Amino acid sequence: MAIHEPQRIVATEKWFSLNNIAPDVVVTENELRKVSFLQHPQEVLALFPLPKPNDVIPQGLEHQLSLALDDVQDPGNLGTIIRIADWFAIEHIFCSNATADAYNPKVIQSTMGSIARVNIHYMELTDLFKQLDGRVPIYGTFLDGTSLYEQTNISQGIIVMGNEGNGISPETAAYVNRRLLIPSFPEGRPTAESLNVAVATAITCAEFRRRQQISK
Repeated sequence: MAIHEPQRIVATEKWFSLNNIAPDVVVTENELRKVSFLQHPQEVLALFPLPKPNDVIPQGLEHQLSLALDDVQDPGNLGTIIRIADWFAIEHIFCSNATADAYNPKVIQSTMGSIARVNIHYMELTDLFKQLDGRVPIYGTFLDGTSLYEQTNISQGIIVMGNEGNGISPETAAYVNRRLLIPSFPEGRPTAESLNVAVATAITCAEFRRRQQISK
């Protein structure tokens, strides 16, 4: 689990008192607004060191659920996905090199602190899948996949989520061995062309975790 310690905490006197933390840099609410990206900051800012680039493939991926993001470019989507991963106890997210920067201020804000508990790896996804050499199930969402609710034996592995406009690239799709579909309801009804990638991630992760609970 990713754990980051702040180098500096900038907060109001009230915040330090309520959280029983020795004051570091005490500021007024007006001063806090001047240094924050938010119009209404929540009484505290913190300075963290940027983690070193993490392109090491963890051991034991076949025994856990992970995410891979194929060129997800919207910072809000990335931040929300990190928050979703934290909610569903997913410790590793593998990002293609064209995926948004996880330490963009908009991403950090969207994670609501979850970035401190999720390990982010940037690498070529095809290199990741080549090194795994078929030992880990690779899932992906496609319009021609098998319904997520009818797919059998979904438990552990890597779930690939694609770019907002283009979906999963052909290069990455070649390594997906279990194609999933999030069906619309009812079948055949005119509906939206697709789901937002963060929403699709939440639906997929929820179903994976539900299946795991049933199988226990």
